[in-house]
Amino acid sequence: LVADTDEYIKSVLRKALGDDKANLLIDRIIQGSDITGIESLKWMDAISVAELLRNEHPQIVAAILVHLDPDQASSVLKVFTERHRNEVMVRIATLDGIQPAALKDLNEVLSRVLAGGTQVRKSSLGGVKPAAEIINLMGSSLETSVLDYIREADSDLAQKITDNMFTFDDLGKLDDKGFQSLLKEVQTESLIISLKGASPEIREKVFKNMSSRAAETLREDLESRGPVKLSDVEAEQKELLKIVRRLADEGQIVMSSGGDDEYV
Repeated sequence: LVADTDEYIKSVLRKALGDDKANLLIDRIIQGSDITGIESLKWMDAISVAELLRNEHPQIVAAILVHLDPDQASSVLKVFTERHRNEVMVRIATLDGIQPAALKDLNEVLSRVLAGGTQVRKSSLGGVKPAAEIINLMGSSLETSVLDYIREADSDLAQKITDNMFTFDDLGKLDDKGFQSLLKEVQTESLIISLKGASPEIREKVFKNMSSRAAETLREDLESRGPVKLSDVEAEQKELLKIVRRLADEGQIVMSSGGDDEYV
């Protein structure tokens, strides 16, 4: 895209990092070494990413954050000071594209930092709770298969995962206040499809926590709706469970696990 790619890369690096830092990287970049810097950030926790970027120019930070998932970018920005956060957000809002060579330069810088990053905090990945959340979203048939496999290898581990799970059938364990909070967040169409695969107990729980008119309308919609693909039902139930977890994180509802414990 430019007449002299090497000179363009050198120019971008020197403007972004200064002559001293740029000169350390130019040879490696021009040699075309593989780069995965920005992708590597996606595996790190927000605090670690923020520490890596804290002293970089807001324009550089903006160019990097737009390549992360919005949730992760938001979490990183929350760690910054108010002034730094605002400066970065202005640049994100006004960013209208990044030259491929410039993006390569950013990747190279990050790759070098990460390669020597002995002080970078280890990302908190894996564990029983993430496993339970993933299995929750697989659908009932896959859920049973996976848990049976884990149970054969390690019954205690399978039980720990089960205790951290919250399935669609567990909606019946929500109290009325929590259920009403949930219904406010769910679109009618999504609710109808979700209930096509629900037990009679879950349906009655829904009707109980709606106005009589809304409940009657929902009953009529369910009766008039034709057959729905199981995959569509499970997809909508997954989305509903995502809402449940979000509300639980916000403290609006209390989630019961798949175990035998009761909430008081």
